[in-house]
Amino acid sequence: MANVTVIGSQWGDEGKGKIVDWLASRADAVVRFQGGHNAGHTLVVGEQVYKLSLLPSGIVTGTLSIIGNGVVLDPWALRDEMAKLRGQGVEINADNFAIADNCALILPFHRDLDALRETAAGAGKIGTTGRGIGPAYEDKVGRRAIRVCDLAHLDKLEPQLDRLTAHHDALRAGFDQPPIDRDKLVADLSEIADFVLEYAQPVWKRLKKVRKAGARILFEGAQGVLLDVDHGTYPFVTSSNTVSGTAASGSGLGPSAVGFVLGIAKAYTTRVGSGPFPTELEDEIGQRLGERGHEFGTVTGRKRRCGWFDAVLVRQSCAVSGVTGIALTKLDVLDGFDTIRICTGYRLRGKILDYFPSHSADQAEVEPIYEEMDGWHESTAGARSYADLPAQAIKYIQRVQELIETPIALVSTSPEREDTILIRDPFSD
Repeated sequence: MANVTVIGSQWGDEGKGKIVDWLASRADAVVRFQGGHNAGHTLVVGEQVYKLSLLPSGIVTGTLSIIGNGVVLDPWALRDEMAKLRGQGVEINADNFAIADNCALILPFHRDLDALRETAAGAGKIGTTGRGIGPAYEDKVGRRAIRVCDLAHLDKLEPQLDRLTAHHDALRAGFDQPPIDRDKLVADLSEIADFVLEYAQPVWKRLKKVRKAGARILFEGAQGVLLDVDHGTYPFVTSSNTVSGTAASGSGLGPSAVGFVLGIAKAYTTRVGSGPFPTELEDEIGQRLGERGHEFGTVTGRKRRCGWFDAVLVRQSCAVSGVTGIALTKLDVLDGFDTIRICTGYRLRGKILDYFPSHSADQAEVEPIYEEMDGWHESTAGARSYADLPAQAIKYIQRVQELIETPIALVSTSPEREDTILIRDPFSD
């Protein structure tokens, strides 16, 4: 059986939640492999709307859902999210949910540092969610992190606390903040420890068993390739690798487990926060896209910037992440436009580029080269087969496919789970 890895092919917010939810009903396990609770997935199942930040989307269908070691975990945010979902009737227990015991924790002082830095950065603001994800990854790489497994050994925490406070107290002093209260931190960890440890285990072992049984594993990425710390619009990126290869390292399974890589891309482009955005529309068309697409962040509620589809960026994302097929979402948002534009290249100081440059100054200066197509006035909302789509919408899909040099595997025409046109089944490869 094929496994499937789902990643965002733009700046996140592409509708991954709906696609993962749709696939999760056919998977035996769903694994989050990077990011933290700065990511957000909205699932619409009948009359119910579920908003997830940390929990894998499979939890709603009762599928085994695993938080892999590549995730940074805020245990208090997890507790709140689980309580909210249980209030909506979702069952979560040790049989259908597990946390990697080698996950690094997001701690209160990480959130403090995130906010202090953003406030002090002025024009250099990155546009973080302020939830401590970046500082937690820094501590992980700096070998200072407190991990899930440490919660079972809080009496042996002193060496880690020494490393943590030596680093963070100096940073906090620079912001005129008091040192970390070690006693309070240990008390807070003691209070949450039993809750987290109920689900903690070496998930690589559990996943090895699942895979050996021939079961289907769905790897769920957060954010998008353009926010990857290596391949994204640096420095306006997240603090983890969002490309498909991270599914292997962030779950404890090898590269051969990644399987079919399904990239998710909107039929237009959006971005939350700061950073370059070549096709951004700061006019009535951009406003129309935002209103029709309900473009507000699941986690923060921030308004998303909107623009035309950028084929250069998505083609690049597909290349660096080894995308097998694309799920094109929110096609219905383009209904009713007389003319639709697609970015096919850039101009940069007199040169034509067929890729997005690495330097932030170049990224800010590129000018999009557009190709225009006739739009369509018929509705695509709720279409479940190609036969239901207007001819011009089909032409648009085909042109996008040509430009990004990657086949379209799925087309989504509404937030509803069933409003999906399946062209190529990722699980059948």
